[in-house]
Amino acid sequence: MKEIKIKNKSPRIEKLIRSMLYVLDSIGIPLEMAKSDQTRMRIAEATLAVAGIKKSFSEAKSSDDNYFHTTREIIKFETDYLEVEYSSGSYDNIRRYHLDMQIASGCIIKSADIKEQSPNTPTRGYACSPLFAELLRSYGTKKWKDLAAKFKKENESLREKLAHKRDLERIPIRFPSGKEIKLSAGPHNKLQRAIIEEFLPRFGFGAEILYLGDATDKYLVREEEKLRELHFFELEHEELPDVIAYSQEKNLLFLIEAVHSYGQMGEIRVMKIKEKLKECTAEIVIVSAFDDKKKFRKFSEDIAWESEVWIAEDPDHMVHFNGIKFLDIHK
Repeated sequence: MKEIKIKNKSPRIEKLIRSMLYVLDSIGIPLEMAKSDQTRMRIAEATLAVAGIKKSFSEAKSSDDNYFHTTREIIKFETDYLEVEYSSGSYDNIRRYHLDMQIASGCIIKSADIKEQSPNTPTRGYACSPLFAELLRSYGTKKWKDLAAKFKKENESLREKLAHKRDLERIPIRFPSGKEIKLSAGPHNKLQRAIIEEFLPRFGFGAEILYLGDATDKYLVREEEKLRELHFFELEHEELPDVIAYSQEKNLLFLIEAVHSYGQMGEIRVMKIKEKLKECTAEIVIVSAFDDKKKFRKFSEDIAWESEVWIAEDPDHMVHFNGIKFLDIHK
């Protein structure tokens, strides 16, 4: 994890915070998911408070010591010992943002989740698990490395759990060529799968995917050499569509936008694209793709003339805006 910025702290408190962040990162707490350095600092401070660490990690206590803190007590500890200034209404932030990952990873436990409690155990407090407190006490000693390995062995890291969950949720896509990839989950990418698996086999004349973006990997497929041969513009351009495919059989270059909440191929956008592609050696086919007719109706007024619309719920048909080029078939 990259080093965070810590402001307005004494050297002693800053060292405690950085050490706690190192410990959490070492056992697989995905601190990179926190929205800011400020949140990462708050996560470390809340963990120090739950463990009762004021000066040294050797002070760390656990549920075995019956050492529980409510959110109000955590804030008081941070204010008294960790140079934290909290505004009113911060109690929810402790529970939702500053302890959530540690609880999910088994570092911190809620007293309400303990089945066998002593009579004086609070019902709404938080404590370090015995193994995590032992790990904290070992920090800076010869035992640290072995105990960190033991903790990771007994507790699958939250970073690994989340990565596994994201992998399970990924959307598999099979290209017309037979190649398979996976997109991150989400309605926009489900529509992209329909474009590749349903639209292109029907209307693409054997088109090959030259570009495909994804929320987590903007350039999942990026055939730059072939795009350059067609005199396509730079892929970093803001008008880049979601899917680019090329049919060598018909010399057609498909520029397809998967329209979920925005991004339809309107007049101004199409004008900009055509201006950028004046030197393109293929005929351009511009397509706005929608999940269903209801979504299409929402954007229909903004669709550019001389472009195409494809609707995934009715995959065997297309809508062409302006039919002059097709009148010859009726003569």
